[in-house]
Amino acid sequence: MTHKKILITGGAGFVGSHLCERLLNEGNEVYCLDNFFTGQKQNIVHLLDNPYFELIRHDVTAPYFIEADEIYNLACPASPIHYQHNPIKTVKTSVMGSINMLGLAKRINAKILQASTSEVYGDPQVHPQQESYWGHVNPIGERSCYDEGKRCAETLFIDYHKQNKVKIKIIRIFNTYGPRMHPNDGRVVSNFIVQALQNQDITIYGEGQQTRSFQYVDDLVEGMIKMMASPDQFIGPVNMGNPNEFTILELAEKVIKLTGSKSKLIFKPLPSDDPMMRQPDISLAKKELNWAPKIQLEEGLTKTIEFFKSVI
Repeated sequence: MTHKKILITGGAGFVGSHLCERLLNEGNEVYCLDNFFTGQKQNIVHLLDNPYFELIRHDVTAPYFIEADEIYNLACPASPIHYQHNPIKTVKTSVMGSINMLGLAKRINAKILQASTSEVYGDPQVHPQQESYWGHVNPIGERSCYDEGKRCAETLFIDYHKQNKVKIKIIRIFNTYGPRMHPNDGRVVSNFIVQALQNQDITIYGEGQQTRSFQYVDDLVEGMIKMMASPDQFIGPVNMGNPNEFTILELAEKVIKLTGSKSKLIFKPLPSDDPMMRQPDISLAKKELNWAPKIQLEEGLTKTIEFFKSVI
């Protein structure tokens, strides 16, 4: 197996830290680049003693120069609370971060993977969502800084590929959960678990009938590595998510059961632009990458609950 130099932007984040760990375990040299806007040092502190791991505090909106074989571009706040906190910064991270990393990949002839998102589909009018669907996105809404930033990043990746022959890969990540999620990132899995462990009321928006598909972080990391290793002519975009669909109400009931919580459910109005349905069509990932998620919701939730018990 060849030992590669791999740069991961956003490497101290929830997904990034799991990817750093996995790539180190496979014998690679890993450079973790993060400005700690939402990434946390505790996510990667256990890797700092590894001589093949390097932590670089840097913001991707400024150029960065390094020699590497592969780049995973994950830098961007991904939860609504964080990306809406500073919407201009969110757009800059997606757009300028992509320009800087694509410029680097072009200069050093590295292969680069963009962690895009199911949010490029907006509030979809097609169900389940296939990669050929262009999306239904509000360009001036609460979530636009993230949705449109990620859409523009995909455009940049495709154009750098066409114009400058940069070797690119694009994946669209659907809801992902697991250990090292930020306890107050406002995402539904972490919210419910934190509320349940503290026996607080669990907040459900609308009637809880909106659906989501939840993939465990280890499944996503496996998919990312397979995508990076796939033939150069397969650039994506490719959906990565768990096609099993659950209502928000079902998720809340599972969490209460698994934590043995005394929490009660309370219902609040739906936030604006909140998609009613999210379900990936992963037939392309199955066909091209031989990838499908293996970890089912209950098993993944159990591991995630154990993590949250240790941090709150």
